[in-house]
Amino acid sequence: MAEQPWGQPYPVRPQQQPYGQPWQPVPTAQSAMRASNTDRDRTVDVLKAAYAEGRLSREEYGQRFDAVHKAQTYGQLAQIVADLPAGPMPGPFGPATAGLPAAYGPVPMPMPVPLPMPLPARRVNGMAITSLALGVLSLPTLGAAGLGAVATGHVAKAQIRARGDEGTGLATIGLVLGWLSVGGWVLLFLLAGFGALD
Repeated sequence: MAEQPWGQPYPVRPQQQPYGQPWQPVPTAQSAMRASNTDRDRTVDVLKAAYAEGRLSREEYGQRFDAVHKAQTYGQLAQIVADLPAGPMPGPFGPATAGLPAAYGPVPMPMPVPLPMPLPARRVNGMAITSLALGVLSLPTLGAAGLGAVATGHVAKAQIRARGDEGTGLATIGLVLGWLSVGGWVLLFLLAGFGALD
């Protein structure tokens, strides 16, 4: 055996052991649990990724692929992918997580992040609704409700500006219909007045 310059022998590398032998996962209660087809599929996905990345040769991939379909427990699946970056499950094989001692009670659950509160819907101004209703009623009443539509429409516009309510469009429609009916009555009186003068 060759020696290093300071007189100690070079460390001898252990011979390559068959796959699955160099490192074994820590046995847990989950290691003995029976594996399902889904667990085997996840393990095969890990093998496919390792083969695609060049971590496994074709022969080793084939051996491990056959071993996956023969495996019956989580522990056997963990041994197959123990030297690869990911395992068959998202972490059931490690040692139990360190938590608080039993004297402190159960481990507290993390608090969920609250969802942002939705903004309250702005309310529709009541006077704007009244203005629209009176404006629509001014048509079947031949304009009798027109003055009410105009008055409530202007009050609604002032309240909407002051309070920030909804309903600007409703008040505007009520005002237009109210002014049309008022204009119709004014036109009717003017025509009647000019007709009486003739």
